[in-house]
Amino acid sequence: MTWVHNANLRIARSPVGRYFRLDGSGHAKERKGSYFFTELRAGLATFFAMAYIISVNASIVSDSGGTCVCPRTPADPVCDKDPAYALCLAEVNRDLVTATAAIAALTSFCMGLFANMPIALAPGMGLNAYFAYTVVGYHGSGMVPYEVALTAVFVEGFVFVGLTLLGIRQWLARAIPASIKLATGVGIGLYLTIIGLTYSAGIGLIRGATATPLELAGCAQEYISDDATSTYYGLCPPSQKMRNPAMWIGIFCGGFLTVVLMMYRVKGAIIAGILLVSIISWPRPTSVTYFPHTPLGDDMFDFFKKVVTFHPIGRILSVQKWDVSEYGGQFGLAFITFLYVDILDTTGTLYSMARFCGAIDERTQDFENSSIAYSVDALGISIGSLMGTPPVTAYIESGAGISEGGKTGLTAMFTGLSFFIAIFFAPIFASIPPWATGCTLIIVGSLMASAAKDINWKYMGDAIPAFLTIAIMPFTYSIAYGLIAGIISYAVLNTIVYVVEKASGGRILPPNKEEKEPWTWRIPGGVLPPWMKRAARGKKDFWRDDEQSNGVEQVDRDSQSSVNAGEHEKNIVPDKGTQKVL
Repeated sequence: MTWVHNANLRIARSPVGRYFRLDGSGHAKERKGSYFFTELRAGLATFFAMAYIISVNASIVSDSGGTCVCPRTPADPVCDKDPAYALCLAEVNRDLVTATAAIAALTSFCMGLFANMPIALAPGMGLNAYFAYTVVGYHGSGMVPYEVALTAVFVEGFVFVGLTLLGIRQWLARAIPASIKLATGVGIGLYLTIIGLTYSAGIGLIRGATATPLELAGCAQEYISDDATSTYYGLCPPSQKMRNPAMWIGIFCGGFLTVVLMMYRVKGAIIAGILLVSIISWPRPTSVTYFPHTPLGDDMFDFFKKVVTFHPIGRILSVQKWDVSEYGGQFGLAFITFLYVDILDTTGTLYSMARFCGAIDERTQDFENSSIAYSVDALGISIGSLMGTPPVTAYIESGAGISEGGKTGLTAMFTGLSFFIAIFFAPIFASIPPWATGCTLIIVGSLMASAAKDINWKYMGDAIPAFLTIAIMPFTYSIAYGLIAGIISYAVLNTIVYVVEKASGGRILPPNKEEKEPWTWRIPGGVLPPWMKRAARGKKDFWRDDEQSNGVEQVDRDSQSSVNAGEHEKNIVPDKGTQKVL
């Protein structure tokens, strides 16, 4: 429409358009194809794809018991039958609904405003399960109390800030071999897909089993057997498989319809699919309702009917316990685990989303404002812990907004504003059923999988580590484990080849060694973060990028000269230059 085009053009030429580098702003590094209303639509798409976290995170973390005190008895060791404890848990759950929406709003908005990246943040799935069921334990039966676990998360966030300011996280993301970086995006796509196929945040097509790792499901929740002596314990009986009408509503209205609209390039296709399935699922007297006539369904419907409400955070706000002397070993274990999982998980997700939206500079292998983006993420972890939530992380559901055309920080800001509104409209946004967003995650996963074609499949030293990265991410339900498998296998395989080559004087080589992608730690731009180099040369506003640089950051002369010299020497003596290529 003409008025939309004119409005986009006026906004692009305003100070707002120039700050966010919208298409038509005249900025030296404007982001082609980025328009204000496209960013708005993309932000809403990301929000609707992430909205499930409001209720899901609250449900998972409240299973830890929060600050509720369980009067354990031999007959009821985890207080499953204690009415007073159940009421306390309900209060903690409501607190966590507010806290989840609030920290997602704050961190997503800041990511967009300060880092100008279309990436939203919220308490991480997987990390929240580890927090609730391993560190704190079901109803407080784990390693440390809830308050001590939050202390570990708080400290971890500030350690992250230090690693970011020193450039370690950025260097790690840039130094990862090219095939593994590409495989990370593909693996995250499959990870999204498996989330979209499960019950907790998807259409419920698959379920974990014992005889096989996964099994076809597709039945309504009430048909899943809870009889431990049954052959089908925890599974769908054969007579009910693929008979859940809610799943089929999700597949046709949220899946096929969305894809057809995307094929015809209808704007807002993802949002339309999610809203349509949600609206169909809200009426009660239907077979696809999100509010069945059960105690849980009645409770969810009562909350839904409030429409507008604000529940202040009462029981879990700033409850850290700083005297951890009696939990020394367990506290240390929780802290280290949170740290290394977050380093790989969040760093990998941020980098992959930056590549997905086209923000990676292929020369430096960095993205614009990376230090700020990683710092926002790190500070969000500590602030989130004060609100009572597990570690905050970049969300792979940001890919839904990027698929809608999101390219700038406006996308993340609109997502943040949506989460802020959700604080007051939590009954509505906490009631988006998982089968409304499941197919969206699968669609985004398929788009991210396209990067597999660029992986170097010709040389096994690159191909096998890349494949392990892709496979292990969804199969272990962890981005971090996939990266660990890929990096370690890459190092082992290529170090063996390097040692054999040197020991044989260059006579024993894989037949197609020349097809290997080169790797070096001497990356253009050096190890130090860009802001530190700008400050060192006396730039007053050192936190801002150089306007005249081509790409993310201008490479300092010494670093560029050394790289050029290494490449020149490598061209003269193949595979024996100053760069050590593994």
